[in-house]
Amino acid sequence: MTNPAEEILDVVDENDEVVGQAPRAEVYTRGLIHRCAFIQVRDAEDRIFVHRRTPSKLVYPSLYDMFVGGVVGAGESYDEAALREAEEELGVTGLPRPEPLFRFLYDSGGVAGKWWSAVYEVRCTLPVHPQAEEVAWHAFLPEEEVTSRLGTWEWVPDGRAAYERLRAHRG
Repeated sequence: MTNPAEEILDVVDENDEVVGQAPRAEVYTRGLIHRCAFIQVRDAEDRIFVHRRTPSKLVYPSLYDMFVGGVVGAGESYDEAALREAEEELGVTGLPRPEPLFRFLYDSGGVAGKWWSAVYEVRCTLPVHPQAEEVAWHAFLPEEEVTSRLGTWEWVPDGRAAYERLRAHRG
């Protein structure tokens, strides 16, 4: 597996147009705008996949997240990244194509720049085997429990922002 810091990403502008490419570490260090996919995964009982990130993650280590996902690689579409990332992190193959919902520009406040965040949802009825390098703990939780834990667990800020926008999107 390649070192994630060396992965080449598309660098984009405020309008989400590609303006160049750079290694992930450089993108983060220089605060360049890049692309990410966020996928909310629900099981057959409509529970949300929640996980705690591993301590080795480059951004927001050991925090909780209610999305799977990650950076969009150079030349990759949001849709391709959403399916790839969901299957990788869940440890499944044959997942339905995630449904795109909306995009927003997230500002990390100096942590790793800004990123265009494409939010998706998908239903996973397959048994999950989350990627040990990415996921330290996981469970499918009812939405009410996720909502009640917003004030008690330490969540990744970009995932929390996406979750709040998703709730508003659904009305």
